[in-house]
Amino acid sequence: MLYLESPAGVGFSYSDDQSFYTSANDVITASDNLAFLEKWFEKYPQYKNRDFYITGESYAGHYVPQLANLIVHSKAKINLKGIAIGNPLLDFNTDFNSRGEYLWSHGLLSDDTYDMFNSKCNYSTIRRQGQARSYTPTCSLVANQASKEIGRFVNAYDVTLDVCLSNVFSQSLVLEQVQDEETKIDVCVEDETIEYLNRKDVQTALNARLVGVNNWTPCSEVLSYDMDNLEVPMTPVLTSLIKSGIRVLVYSGDQDSVLPLTGTRVVVNGLAKQLGLNVTLPYRAWFNGNQVGGWTQVYGDALTFATIRGASHEAPFSQPERSIALLRGFLAGKPLPSANEIAQKPERVIPHL
Repeated sequence: MLYLESPAGVGFSYSDDQSFYTSANDVITASDNLAFLEKWFEKYPQYKNRDFYITGESYAGHYVPQLANLIVHSKAKINLKGIAIGNPLLDFNTDFNSRGEYLWSHGLLSDDTYDMFNSKCNYSTIRRQGQARSYTPTCSLVANQASKEIGRFVNAYDVTLDVCLSNVFSQSLVLEQVQDEETKIDVCVEDETIEYLNRKDVQTALNARLVGVNNWTPCSEVLSYDMDNLEVPMTPVLTSLIKSGIRVLVYSGDQDSVLPLTGTRVVVNGLAKQLGLNVTLPYRAWFNGNQVGGWTQVYGDALTFATIRGASHEAPFSQPERSIALLRGFLAGKPLPSANEIAQKPERVIPHL
């Protein structure tokens, strides 16, 4: 498994050419990533004939499909079989406009504020104006009202998790699951990661060094990315990949309000209709162990949508077991387990309301 920091300027990666930081965009990122892979396979030729998959989450909804498409059309000698993208940005308007409905349906917004998103200023417009740092009075009113109602103590990347209250008094949220053991989620993991990766002994062990920055940070302090790229739709790229025989898995942690599943499945369903793909596996629950892992639907033999129940924007953070079960199924090319495949337990009678 390879972990690639991309583009240069994030994490411990850097560019010797300082002008790179002012001109980075999706096209350059895809080209650089392909150059890296080709050099890596030259150095480790024993892996050349192995099946190759690319995965990523969030803005990797741009990075992953574009890299995969470049591999296919450049005829690179890489045995690409499929891609998996989680809570991905695929269509700017659809993805961001789904946030209002998601937040309202989870009780974070009032009816009046939700109505304002639908009638006065939607989330994609607010996001667009925020990037330009120029809000209209109407959109400013809607955004401020939503922020006031949501408050400062909700993690937008997982609306069910607590927030980290202090670096000193680290806390853990315990989610009790009927899986013989408890799963603990450290909601202060970002603060702890920052502290850990800025330790000199850790950097030495990773053979990493800081170039042009004083500290490792979650967000780049030097890179100026072309934010107009966010509005480039990825459905044409996914269409090209599927037509080329590349398998595509799109999955969503269902507690994420930043890029909610409600928008993602609209995009995926639209993509399937555009390609004329029939539903080969109707929408149903899939299982990990004896518990529901999420829901899934398969179109044709190349496009799969799935949710991961109880998972955040970065699904493996809050649901590692369900995430790895999903990815193992995808790599094996097998349908996710159904209720009929799990060990049956005696039914409990639950009164209906």
